[in-house]
Amino acid sequence: MSEFLTPIISQIIELLKHYGFLSGCFIIILESMIPILPLGVFVAFNFSAFGIFLGFILSYISTIIGCIIAYFLSNKMLGIYINKKSKEHQKLEKIIEKLKKISFSNLVLIIALPFTPAFLVNISAGIIKMDLKKFILSLMIGKISIVYFWGMVGKSLIDSLGDIKTILLILVSLAFSYLLSKIISKRLNLE
Repeated sequence: MSEFLTPIISQIIELLKHYGFLSGCFIIILESMIPILPLGVFVAFNFSAFGIFLGFILSYISTIIGCIIAYFLSNKMLGIYINKKSKEHQKLEKIIEKLKKISFSNLVLIIALPFTPAFLVNISAGIIKMDLKKFILSLMIGKISIVYFWGMVGKSLIDSLGDIKTILLILVSLAFSYLLSKIISKRLNLE
């Protein structure tokens, strides 16, 4: 299987290098809006094509931009429809109310977890018209660990999961994201 995948992966990485940073940004932004596309794979491509530091910066900024675009699109396209339907269906209205009450720290943690479907968070935030400042700040904090995680895991799954230093760095970045969200939420009164 690896004999089949290795040349394909190498070609994709070479294409990204050839077309430059914008191609790396484009695939990450696209992933934020299309649910079936895998963030981990695209971040890994950026890490491999542009190096860990530049790949991280590109992926981090691009995923935030993509999430914000998805927020606005869902707000404009689905928000009015869903909010009308929620008035007719009490269960839907209760779900929306629960989503509106999610704390800043919990939102950061949800965003920071590797297997949370980002598109669902983006669309839900847009539909319920979550406070934009709360949404963007939680993205800025939560996406640090998720981009690092997917970049390192994708770069070498076996090495990343077998290397205790990488696992510790991922755990520290998750803890850092959570603590930073607590500090910011208190300062900006976002809870």
